[in-house]
Amino acid sequence: MPARLFAALFFSETGRLTAAELADRLHASPASVSTAARYQLDLHMMRREREPGSRRDVYVYDEDWYEMMISSSPLIDRGPAPLREATAVLGDSPAGRRVAEALAFLEYLADARRRMLKEWNERKRELREARRGK
Repeated sequence: MPARLFAALFFSETGRLTAAELADRLHASPASVSTAARYQLDLHMMRREREPGSRRDVYVYDEDWYEMMISSSPLIDRGPAPLREATAVLGDSPAGRRVAEALAFLEYLADARRRMLKEWNERKRELREARRGK
């Protein structure tokens, strides 16, 4: 259901649909849509907004979901600090060497992620300029 919901938003004309519209398009129950939407919101693949002048929520395809996938990782973001502490405590022991290697890997991933986002933003700018005919 999360993939179907994402596809419905992705391929819709506006990229904006209410829960009722999603349920209708997907022939699904409101509860199924709500559960799938919560999952997609947690992954930052869409966002929820309030319809102007209404109390209804509308789900919006987030054009930068792919950046969110790369830029947010609890393991990469918070993992190095406790591993640094552990390497100081464990020293040059077998466990200490394993922890040091895990720390080096997470630091490598963080550096690679920064490079990927920079390269993607440059590529995205080029793509958008090409579409505008510049």
